[in-house]
Amino acid sequence: MSTTTKRVNILIAAMFLTLGSAFGQSVPQTDITVPLGGNGWLNKGAKAKITDAGLTEWSDAKDTISVYVRTESTGDLNVALKLLVPNGTSKISIAVDKTIITKVVTNRDTAIINFGKIAINNPGYIKITLYGISKTGNTYAEVSDIILSGNALAMGASYVKNNEGNYYYWGHRGPSVHLNYKLPAVAKNNVEWFYNEVIVPVGQDVLGSYFMADGFTGGYFGMQVNSPTERHILFSIWSPYETNDPKNIPDSLKIHLLKKGDNVHAGEFGNEGSGGQSYMNYPWIAGKTYAFLIHAQADSIAKTTTFTAYFKEAGKGDWQLIASFKRPMSGFYLKGLYSFLENFDPEMGNVQRKVFFGNEWVRDTNGKWYPLNDALFTGDATANINYRKDYGGGVKDDLFYLRNCGFFNDFTPVRTNLTRQSSKKPDLQLPD
Repeated sequence: MSTTTKRVNILIAAMFLTLGSAFGQSVPQTDITVPLGGNGWLNKGAKAKITDAGLTEWSDAKDTISVYVRTESTGDLNVALKLLVPNGTSKISIAVDKTIITKVVTNRDTAIINFGKIAINNPGYIKITLYGISKTGNTYAEVSDIILSGNALAMGASYVKNNEGNYYYWGHRGPSVHLNYKLPAVAKNNVEWFYNEVIVPVGQDVLGSYFMADGFTGGYFGMQVNSPTERHILFSIWSPYETNDPKNIPDSLKIHLLKKGDNVHAGEFGNEGSGGQSYMNYPWIAGKTYAFLIHAQADSIAKTTTFTAYFKEAGKGDWQLIASFKRPMSGFYLKGLYSFLENFDPEMGNVQRKVFFGNEWVRDTNGKWYPLNDALFTGDATANINYRKDYGGGVKDDLFYLRNCGFFNDFTPVRTNLTRQSSKKPDLQLPD
């Protein structure tokens, strides 16, 4: 079974659970198994490892292991660990808020070791941290799961339940969130230009973030934090041929690069569909406003569309050409407009990030501009099946915003409609 098929099956199962709840059939959870492979996080610089099987090579007293679970009610929560001690005797502590429980463990075979009860005073995310206190053997323990039970789980819990569909990976990346913009009916089929502005607040430019400004049917355009010293302005177009290997795309369905800007790298991409990709190394700065502009030139006879991306700091200088790609099996203008926020580094899914989007405008083929003031907030599969609920979106002043990761509590229900105040159209000098 393919990864995509597995993820679809999980979504179908989640849909039936949701329908059951909607018709008054609650799904109580009073005993859950939380696998460390999908929910565990090591402190920076730890020598221990978390694999799909759980925690291994835990020998350094400086290593801590944090596990996040969201409970939907208050009450008692009993905590147990499924573990074995390869040799010697180990003393291990579990901490939740100010409560610390310590046990001495010696079992050579895998067993469930009960640690005791803690009180959950508020619904939301709890952080369960494992500490190695002392040991006579080589390692403290090998831990596969945390077993939770009690009336604090009566209304359910959110965590990565299993690795079907590679969800240990997706769960560590965290939920992606989107703004799906509502186009005016009169411009629905003839949007030629799409303008958007992006502001990443100071301190929110977290490694592994993609702040995608101009998304549309067939492609996307935004900015990334790729490493501590490298940042990209990224523009990609999907081929209409569905494959994760660009080498498999027939020549007639390849994305053709027509031109690119100075210092722009261009080539192909794969793994999440395939197509043409371009990026520019650019040291964008958190707190500044950046402008993104997409142009579509549709040829309904040849059934092709040329998509061209431009970028600059808002209100300053000339537009910088990123690239221009011709896409076959198209022939349509810009549609399905959206923005998104994602984390593409699974080691950074425990750190929150946030982005603002504003001044969304489109221009039709008749030269008339329209503001985009309404958006539908949505999430990816990780959000939709409630494996993680640290996602949000909303409006502040006249800006939309998105936030994700970091295990915060005040999530925004998916499919929430958002409306911003109409802004004055910026003085846009379109590129030639």
